Amino acid sequence: MQMVCLRNIPFLDADSLAHCEAREALFRDQHGFLLYLSKNGSSASNEERIIRLEAREALIWLNEGALEQGSFWV
Repeated sequence: MQMVCLRNIPFLDADSLAHCEAREALFRDQHGFLLYLSKNGSSASNEERIIRLEAREALIWLNEGALEQGSFWV
């Protein structure tokens, strides 16, 4: 497995209005692409997700503008 790209996305926690940060990492393996999402909010619980992406979706993720980043959290 190889990491293609890693980025940090700052955001405000809706409950506490504290400054937080989410991490997104795109990996490539022999079957395609994996997107790892990790959000550390102000609460004690962290949220993590792994999503399998097709090549087209990986390209969309790589080319997201600054205002579009974090769109895969929805």
